[in-house]
Amino acid sequence: MTTLEKRIYLASRSPRRRELLRQIGIHFELLLLRETLGRGPADINETPLTGEAPIDYARRIARTKAETSLARLVQRKMTSLPVLTADTVVAWEGQILGKPESPEHAAGTLEKLAGNTHQVITAIALAAEGTIREALSVTTVRFRPLSQQEILAYVAHGEAWDKAGAYAIQGMAAVFVAEICGSYSGVMGLPLFETAALLKETGLETPF
Repeated sequence: MTTLEKRIYLASRSPRRRELLRQIGIHFELLLLRETLGRGPADINETPLTGEAPIDYARRIARTKAETSLARLVQRKMTSLPVLTADTVVAWEGQILGKPESPEHAAGTLEKLAGNTHQVITAIALAAEGTIREALSVTTVRFRPLSQQEILAYVAHGEAWDKAGAYAIQGMAAVFVAEICGSYSGVMGLPLFETAALLKETGLETPF
């Protein structure tokens, strides 16, 4: 078996993370944890702890996803493979800006980001060989000022839905971004430099 034929589990529903893994030549299978979709309680409670800093929150959730995923492998008697998990948080003035729950929530989030800088924090965890390795990416993003009309038009477009911070940098919101300092792929949801480094530690390398 060649290096590139080795596989991992990706424990994420994000199509962006799947796209990014394929971009660097990693073969994977999906391992989906249960969310609140009318089929019982979610596998992980993603409510921030009181006073929890955004970085600590992202790290905790990524690691919890890895630990929960390992337990699912045993319960389902699945093939043992490395498991990759991630959690992305948008933080503004120390406040976690989660996925919008309504159009009004999305608009309010974008109003906070407009004309200001914020941080996009993505924590990753890789469970393999009996250990959980972790890495962190913190990127600073500056938005240009946005008019109320622009915000409402973007929200109506629908791209803000199910996105931390109510925007997708790889989509139409790219025109809002005046400056980025850090990892573009990290803002998308999976920092490829850090991910490749963790995978290399388990013997699974990218083509280059």
